[in-house]
Amino acid sequence: MAESYESTAPVESPGHESPRGWAAWLGQAVLYGLFALFIGVFSHWPVYEHLAPDQALIKLSLVHTGKPVGECRERTPEELAKLPPNMRKALDCPRERSPVTVELDIDGAPAARTTAAPSGLSRDGASAIYHRLPVPAGERTVEVRLRDDVRAEGFTHRLQQRVTLTPAQVLVIDFDGERGGIVLQ
Repeated sequence: MAESYESTAPVESPGHESPRGWAAWLGQAVLYGLFALFIGVFSHWPVYEHLAPDQALIKLSLVHTGKPVGECRERTPEELAKLPPNMRKALDCPRERSPVTVELDIDGAPAARTTAAPSGLSRDGASAIYHRLPVPAGERTVEVRLRDDVRAEGFTHRLQQRVTLTPAQVLVIDFDGERGGIVLQ
């Protein structure tokens, strides 16, 4: 049996030659120069200002899991007998979590009001809230109220604090259960 080998060398069609003269090099240099000019111009213009010179920024940024929407209940022996052996837990607890409601007042005026539903198909995940609020620099009274339990009346967490914001400062409002609830950083 005869073996055949195919050539891997590029085949150029007759009458088609690639331009390799000085005109091709000049054209390529002009195109690279225009591209560099384009990048240079748009890297410095238009000027982007993060904040006005006399402003600070308050970010309300939290991810928090609300309390369960219902109480756990104890299953009866009859209910347990009907369940498969691997699912026989004495307590039946709802998976769904409460939505998280946050109200933010700055110097006594309402600045943000929002409610975030729990994530997940079974509504058993965390709720995420993000607001960005530019404010004039200086002394401000920040009051944050958070509700994470539909079974409780009113807000379950509160924080009121006087802060001094310098120009371009970023104040982050978060929730940290280990540090006592609402925190300002």
